[in-house]
This record gives sequence, C-alpha cells and structure tokens, in this order.
Amino acid sequence: MTHEQPDLHIKFDDLKSILSGIFLKHGTSEFTANILAENCAACERDGAISHGIFRIPGYLASLDTGWVDGKAEPEISMVSPSFIRINAHNGFAQPALAVAAEAIDAAVKATGIGVVATRNSHHFSALWPDVEPFARRGLMAITFVNGLANVVPHGGRAPVYGTNPIAFATPVAAADPLVVDQATSVMANGEVRLHALANKTLPAGTGVDRDGNPSTDPHAVLAGGALNTFGGYKGSSIALMVELMAGALTGGQLSFENDFGDCVGAQTPKAGQLLIVIDPERGGNNGFAERVSVLCDRLIDAGQERLPGARRYENRRQSSLFGIPMAETKLLELQTFACS
Repeated sequence: MTHEQPDLHIKFDDLKSILSGIFLKHGTSEFTANILAENCAACERDGAISHGIFRIPGYLASLDTGWVDGKAEPEISMVSPSFIRINAHNGFAQPALAVAAEAIDAAVKATGIGVVATRNSHHFSALWPDVEPFARRGLMAITFVNGLANVVPHGGRAPVYGTNPIAFATPVAAADPLVVDQATSVMANGEVRLHALANKTLPAGTGVDRDGNPSTDPHAVLAGGALNTFGGYKGSSIALMVELMAGALTGGQLSFENDFGDCVGAQTPKAGQLLIVIDPERGGNNGFAERVSVLCDRLIDAGQERLPGARRYENRRQSSLFGIPMAETKLLELQTFACS
C-alpha cells in the first residue's frame, strides 16, 4: 500500500466499518476486528500515517500465514491488588488490554496504581491510543513495547532491540491530555518503509546496512540492515530499559527471539507490553492537572513550538470537520482486501 496524495475524504465511522470487515474476512473475531479497526482508523484520522491503513497488509499477512491468532482469547490474572498479568495467547495486544479494562480499573481504584504485564502478544500500531483514554479520565499512564529486532545497540553492528517505543499521557487542566509517543530508534520502522516506497534518502545517522556500515538508503536498512537508537548511548540505554520492561519483566519474548519460521511475509512482532496506570490524586496531589497546565504554558513561553500530541489533535479536528483525507486508490485497495 503506497503513500499517495489524497483526492477524497472519508468519514471515520465509514473507514472503521471497512477495516472491521477486512479483519473479519481474514479470520479475526468480531471483538478483535472492531478494536483493530478503530485503532487503525484513529491513527489515519490523526495523521499517524505510518501506523494507519498503511499497516493493513502487514496485519493481513500475519493473519493469513497463521503467525497471529485473530480469535485468541486473552487470559487475565490478578496476581496482587496492583499487578495484572495477561497472556494474550498469540493474539493482538489491544484486544487483550480491552479485556483487562475492568481489572485495571479495580487495581487503580483499590491501590492508586495498576501494573499490567502482557506477554505472547502482537502490537503493530502506535502507542498513544493505549494511554490517551486513561489521561482523559484524570489518570497518568505510561507504556512500553518491544518488538522485532531491527535496531542496533550503540556501537553495535547487529540488531538486538525492536524500535522499542515508549508512550505516556497525562491530564492537563482545561485542555486535551499531554501525550508523548516515540520510538527509541532514530526513526520508526514504518517511517523507513514510507521512505523506501518514495525512494527517499534517510537522514544521516538513521541506520546501517546488513554489514553494519552506516547507510542512508532505506532499502538497505530494511534488507537485513538496522536502525540506530536516538541519542547515541543514552538512547540505547532507554531501548535496553524498554526491552527489560516489555520483553523480560512480562515473561514475553525478547526482540531478537522472534522467529517467523514458515510464516513467510508475516510482519507483526510477537513480544510484550508493560502498562502502568497511576491515579495522581492518590499521591496527595489534587491539583496535578493544574500543575501540568502550568508546566505546559511554561514550555510554550520558553519557545517550544508546540506540545507533544498537538499536531495529532489538529489533524483529528480537521478530520472530524471534513473527513479523513485519502487517495482513491487506497480506498479501492481496502475494498479489495475486504473481498479477498
């Protein structure tokens, strides 16, 4: 699915309906289809193009080859008042979190914090949809996900980490939540793939080729090469933390342990996710959202152009008014997927 200039606009609910039909056609349960469809449609709506409908072929390849179970039923275990374990049983992470919603709410209500360790799951999307809803309820949330090894450690020549994203969200008084979602690699893998489709050179320092040599060729980075972590050894340390939190602590796979075997073409990494949800008021800070607002104002006053998530919110506003921009050829591709 290529990245093309939009020539039409589609309503969010219409796109979600199309995507849900596609997932159902390719073997997911209705519950999973609806959650993944809303997730992909929301990413497209908010301008997170590398995690929107661009990902559909990858989802379908993983489903069609049997690499992921689209009808998996997650197993939820409340192992302490605050700690929840999820075995996704080789299903997608977002439906597993949705099934655990009641347990998460119970943990936060009882103790002020919920720690959710998910293993045997596939996460193939942005992370902000996982944490933003908590912030809209006055809670703070942070999550970590590891993935398929395509990032070299600082000074290394072979991939060990996934892009290992981290995301957090917090309420802001009288404003949309502050939401940060970023990979610990220089660039998200989806962005590299978009560069490759456009035959566009990567910025210097983005990655290496299969021999470990620096490369700005997205095709070389994708064909056996790897990305670098952001910020040199400091970013590499954060990628290591994510690997420990999402891969090791959850009991899931480490990024380099993914083995697609006979599932040729599958793309979703089988990994883990750690989610931490905190009630700020339980820390004795009833004015938390107001304090965050003061900090946000100071950032703008100090010259920061915009707050994290601001561009997504503006894209969301525009899409709600005029529809989600899309190329007609992309819509035709989606309709083809729904019929094949």
